[in-house]
Amino acid sequence: MYCYPMAVGDPICATPSIARHQWTESSRQRWPRPPTLAGTQTPPTFNEIRRVSDSYFGDSFIAHHRSLLPPESSYTVEDYLVLVKDGDISVRVIVPTAGDDANATFPVLVFYHGGGWTFGTVDMDDFFLRRLAVDLGLSVVNVDYRLAPEHVFPTAVEDCIAALKWTVENTAVLKADLGKGFVVGGDSAGGNLTAIVTHEARDDRFFEGRRPTGQLLRELFVAHPAAYPEHLKSQLRSVTENKDMQPLTSAALFDMFERYQPDPADPRFSPLLYPSHAGLPRAFIQAMELDPIRDDAIVYAQALRDAGVETRLEVYPGVSHGFHYPYPTIAAAGKVLEGSVRGLVWLLGRE
Repeated sequence: MYCYPMAVGDPICATPSIARHQWTESSRQRWPRPPTLAGTQTPPTFNEIRRVSDSYFGDSFIAHHRSLLPPESSYTVEDYLVLVKDGDISVRVIVPTAGDDANATFPVLVFYHGGGWTFGTVDMDDFFLRRLAVDLGLSVVNVDYRLAPEHVFPTAVEDCIAALKWTVENTAVLKADLGKGFVVGGDSAGGNLTAIVTHEARDDRFFEGRRPTGQLLRELFVAHPAAYPEHLKSQLRSVTENKDMQPLTSAALFDMFERYQPDPADPRFSPLLYPSHAGLPRAFIQAMELDPIRDDAIVYAQALRDAGVETRLEVYPGVSHGFHYPYPTIAAAGKVLEGSVRGLVWLLGRE
């Protein structure tokens, strides 16, 4: 068991049985740097950087989970347009089939992909989410929110809220019963957006009687370093301790901030700064030990617990941010995704 002592209450512990390893030069060689656009003296365009990033984080993960897909007859997939401010976005809806029961209904997972608010697509997690839909018997709404720098802050937040409202208004399309579970989740930037959306839904009368019941937060970001609360600065050390850890270095993180153009102190970017976390749905949080934003997850877990929110945190030793995407077949990646499934089961009240 791997525990982080908390300022108040019991320790929050991680239970995954991942062998700990020292981050030596040999291990750096085993975990290569993301590909670069070398061989030219012309600086790459951002679209080229985005293409390489999407390929690095998406290709292996997509291929691996494609090979594990359940039979096509066990689910349906369809894309829908959602009206948003100044345009529309798409959501990919996955609904499990229920044999001869045409009236069967399911809980819902609304999922926001990662990519530092600047890259990533619904395709990254598509096949894994199809597996989840069938294995857990839940409908999935996979949200293709708009990205920076074309669409700066708070566009992603507004798109994600719009997709959440669309979900509530389209339960028939989803064959959904929100009373069976209404979980919001995401990875990295998607985890950040999840934390924000659950606060906004708590305070929005539109969601009265149909608010999210759980949040799945994987390697999320919760506060810009320039806006760290003074009393928490000593606990938010990983952005410095792990600043050179690939693939998400602190320099890369700040580059994403620059493209996204948020106000560091706005809670819709730094959700740790919401005046209150009381009344939020239960939370399952996952963090990577060698991640520059590891401590975001740990501090946020404590903030939720202090506010009376039922919270579980798992910290995975010896691994860095997003490693499970380019290396989906290694045992450590399996532990992270098994943890996500275990967390969903708990969030749905099925333990």
